[in-house]
Amino acid sequence: MEAAPNTSYWLDIFALVYFFIVWALYSHTTANGFLGKKSLTYEMNQARRQWMATMATRELRMIDTSIMIGLQQGTGFFASTSILAIGGCFGLLNSSGRVLTLFHDLPFLGNTTQQLFETKILGLLVLFAYAFFKFAWSYRLFNYCSILIGSVPMARDKGPDDPVVLAGINRAAGINIQAGQHFNSGLRGIFFSIGYLGWFLHPVLFMITTTLVAIVLLRRQFFSRARDVLMQNSVSADS
Repeated sequence: MEAAPNTSYWLDIFALVYFFIVWALYSHTTANGFLGKKSLTYEMNQARRQWMATMATRELRMIDTSIMIGLQQGTGFFASTSILAIGGCFGLLNSSGRVLTLFHDLPFLGNTTQQLFETKILGLLVLFAYAFFKFAWSYRLFNYCSILIGSVPMARDKGPDDPVVLAGINRAAGINIQAGQHFNSGLRGIFFSIGYLGWFLHPVLFMITTTLVAIVLLRRQFFSRARDVLMQNSVSADS
């Protein structure tokens, strides 16, 4: 009689481990190695470097500051959204008993206890907290990048190959790329939290939704039209 609950417990553990493995593998694949250099993120990082090099040739950098403001506003929006989601998780914790009563007749929910249900909510809260910290740090880095943009000397005055100009470009581009990476990590947390919702119904569904989210994200990184456009332009520029 105790075998079924024990089996369900280990299935939950396996599904949770699977979730983090898929997340880690996706993050590693898109950021490192040969495949990482074929990703949409890599192409955008190259565009960020080109942006900073072009910025150094402009006398008036209002265009660059406008772009930075847009990036900061987008990052701030997602940070605020993460805070709201965290508040929603606390509200769900407060009414977990009533929610379980409403879900009691669902065929896929099984014999979920209130303790397990609240543990799942806490896990979701942690995901949103992770996303918030990533967005908040990204916002701060974009702010630093704005300062670095203002500190880059004009290439026209010192020459495009001047060490001071190149160092300023590299610093601004590096911080901009770091800000983008943390922003992407925050978005990744939001995306995978959608897959995490499957756990509230069944651990097998949890693994399925996690896999589907990873497939969607991989497609956008390696097989999307946006990536094809950037790759074509990159090839044209190299030739």
